[in-house]
Amino acid sequence: MQLDNKGLENKQDWLDKGYQLSSYDRKEMIQKTLDNPYWIHFGAGNIFRTFHANVVERLLNEGVLDRGILVAEGYDYEIVEKMYQPHDNNSILVVLKSDGTVEKKVIGSIAQSYVLDSQSQQFETLKEIFRKDSLQMATFTITEKGYSLKDGNGEILADVLHDYYHGPAAPISYLGKIAALLYERYKAGRKPIAMLSSDNCSHNGDKLYIAMVVFASKWYANGFCDKGYVDYVHDERKVSFPWTMIDKITPRPDESVQQMLIQDGVEDVKPVITGKHTYVAPFVNAEETEYFVIEDKFPNGRPPLEKAGLLFTDRVTVDKVEKMKVCTCLNPLHTALAIYGCLLGYTKISDEMNNPALVNLIKRIGYVEGLPVVVNPGILDPKEFIDTVINVRIPNPFMPDTPQRIATDTSQKLPIRFGETIMRYIDNRLDLNNLQMIPLVFAGWLRYLMAVDDNGQPFTLSSDPLLDTVCPYVADIQLGQEYDETKLIPLLKNESIWGVDLVQVGFDKDVLSYLKELTAGIGAVSNTLNKYCHD
Repeated sequence: MQLDNKGLENKQDWLDKGYQLSSYDRKEMIQKTLDNPYWIHFGAGNIFRTFHANVVERLLNEGVLDRGILVAEGYDYEIVEKMYQPHDNNSILVVLKSDGTVEKKVIGSIAQSYVLDSQSQQFETLKEIFRKDSLQMATFTITEKGYSLKDGNGEILADVLHDYYHGPAAPISYLGKIAALLYERYKAGRKPIAMLSSDNCSHNGDKLYIAMVVFASKWYANGFCDKGYVDYVHDERKVSFPWTMIDKITPRPDESVQQMLIQDGVEDVKPVITGKHTYVAPFVNAEETEYFVIEDKFPNGRPPLEKAGLLFTDRVTVDKVEKMKVCTCLNPLHTALAIYGCLLGYTKISDEMNNPALVNLIKRIGYVEGLPVVVNPGILDPKEFIDTVINVRIPNPFMPDTPQRIATDTSQKLPIRFGETIMRYIDNRLDLNNLQMIPLVFAGWLRYLMAVDDNGQPFTLSSDPLLDTVCPYVADIQLGQEYDETKLIPLLKNESIWGVDLVQVGFDKDVLSYLKELTAGIGAVSNTLNKYCHD
């Protein structure tokens, strides 16, 4: 059972092991796609394979579509060279359902994969694709930082600066290469296209739009293009940048899933760790629940993706859905579990749902503290969303997701996931004293920064750009010993971390009180949670 075109000819072997296979003529699909591509995606990681490519696979199998999807990788070329191409762009999707059943599916919808390298002949092919009349949309999963033109110090990235002054001929930055491809479409006759970010960040379409506008403006100012290209990028009748909200938990390929595939007889499923430390395998594992809400703005038309469950709406509704998820119904609950999961020694998020105190913590954050200020987007019900998160998604014991992964970059998440709720309470003139669990999460994060678990054992903090800034504030705190709380005040006043000045809104006393209890000694974290998060 080889995962390539030749190996998949032995269909019965795969079917006997319970794999779903493509029912369309893949060779014919590939040719039609290359002749008249309509969708190209940038970012060949796991979320693309488990979501975007699977959407196309479903619609191909149902006869709704007769063409597949193209993908280009612009950050880590080894993903394409070591994982896509050896398997003829086929992959295996393993859906780990909460009832314990497993869905195994071969995804064949990816017609071709490319490296986004301006020094490669493949870049000329990508230019040709962008000149095609048939191209309707380019989608992206390049992570939030992938849209940045500057580094953390506000300095223009070296690759970006190079591209500003060398033009679209051979750009080296990711966004410069995207701008160059879009420029090809402009030169081919100002052809319309939707440039659609599907990264998990607020107002994602604007991040891509701003980047493209900056490149067009710099290139015009430096004499590499005419003013028409700037106008083209600005004209949403020609180039749109829809907002989207995407939600599907896709952890890195898990060893237990790998072993299951090996037992089935699938060969060469061992993951590869690339030179850029990307962990990629011939398979992806993911949960069954998924949401993709998209602003319906496609100047060159679009395929009927709503037939695969995607939700198309207006920008205002996308914004409401995104805020509902990120500020109330999922992300705050995940972050709370991540912080306390690391402190309590958990290595799977699902195992935390066996702890009544942690379950009560996230229920109160979501139902009691968050729902009163959430705006119902209409297209999805907030309470039903939380119900699914708490009863189906997080408790799924077959999902190998970890608190350590979710704890990554927590300093960047707190102001959105919790600060927004505090500000809504203030704006709506609601009693801030009703927020008891959010300060407990803040105190938990300070306790987490000590890098000592509830048993008094050291652990490694997840990566975070502000660790060097925030960790010194707790450096002198020792379990069971007195410490100077006043040293924490400057940190508590830092609005960029919490979303608000905790001293100004009166949360400093609660946070410091909780922290004192959390640091009382070994077992204090568990005792504090049991004290405040009981039934």
